Amino acid sequence: MSKLFVAGEVFHGAGSLEELKNIKGKKAIIVTGGSSMKKSGALDRAIAFLEEAGLETKVFDGVEEDPSSATSFKGAEVMNEFQPDWIIGLGGCSAIDAAKMMWVFYEHPDASFDAMTKPFTVPTLRNKAKFIAIPSTSGTGTETTGLAVITDREKGVKYPIVSYELTPDIAIVDGEICASMPAHITSNTGLDALTHCVEAYVSNIEDNYADVLAKGGLEIVFDNLQEAVNNPTNIKARQNMHDASFMAGLAFNNAWLGIVHSLSHQVGALYGIPHGAANAIFLPNVIRYNAKVSTRFPDLAKVIGKETAEDLAQAIEKLRSDVNNISSIKEFGISKEDWEKNLDYISNNALVDPCTGFNPRVPVLEDLKAIYNACYEGVVFEG
Repeated sequence: MSKLFVAGEVFHGAGSLEELKNIKGKKAIIVTGGSSMKKSGALDRAIAFLEEAGLETKVFDGVEEDPSSATSFKGAEVMNEFQPDWIIGLGGCSAIDAAKMMWVFYEHPDASFDAMTKPFTVPTLRNKAKFIAIPSTSGTGTETTGLAVITDREKGVKYPIVSYELTPDIAIVDGEICASMPAHITSNTGLDALTHCVEAYVSNIEDNYADVLAKGGLEIVFDNLQEAVNNPTNIKARQNMHDASFMAGLAFNNAWLGIVHSLSHQVGALYGIPHGAANAIFLPNVIRYNAKVSTRFPDLAKVIGKETAEDLAQAIEKLRSDVNNISSIKEFGISKEDWEKNLDYISNNALVDPCTGFNPRVPVLEDLKAIYNACYEGVVFEG
């Protein structure tokens, strides 16, 4: 028997932010990032809808990219003072992931962050508050996943905190909120959603529901990402990408991910490489690596009119180029000396990353180092 894990309620479509006016409660805290949600008017509209619903609101802003455990503790302190019964993550995945961890420490002040880096160890939530996720980027699918990616700055390690407790109670998937997203973020996040589709489909967990969602999401990304990058005010393309991101998130919430994410987490934490950009670099070569044991890649290739795993890898490389994304790690200005100095460290961390356990091919350390080196140079992996 399997169980489908999904956000408790899902509202999707342009203008669906208005559903906030139907929330029942007393207090809501909105966790957001820098100023983009304020500038776009989304934050003020969210506050107005909540006030119309009779809720007292408070804003915690300034969540950084790749949010830290320290930010999570700080937000929990604010929540403890305010005592909200709704926590709302509004903005990019960083804001929503940070809000999820703030939620944990608000309800469990003595919880150990280090302990929760092991999968499915988050304590029971919803004793004090419920959670609403409202994404402004079309990539991570965090609005329907039991996942929060948090960085330990002191260790230089990005941890995926995995627990179905973190799956939001309500997801609002409103493409209008994405209209102000810059082209490079649209590109990065869209390629992240694409990676979720591929990794969920070939993971070592078989799930018919996840399979259909992964295929559907993949098709939508190939059909809409370039348009969303080139014509950001095309709300239909924006909503399609937002829906694809949700579908991909729902797929991997039930089948999980693989070593593309294990590899990306490390270069994101150590070098600050945007997550979607890193995924897009690693994905084609990981397809080539996993195709040695998995027969599932041709199924995905056929969705976009191709035939083989190599066709799929090359189609992703072309899409990556079409949406102006980088094709190698070294293009981020990382010297060969710095790369080689840290290679063992990031490879070991990738090997023990929780996502590695769901990869269709079981890697050893030398495999990951070889993939890393090929992707550093931007060459085809032959192993």
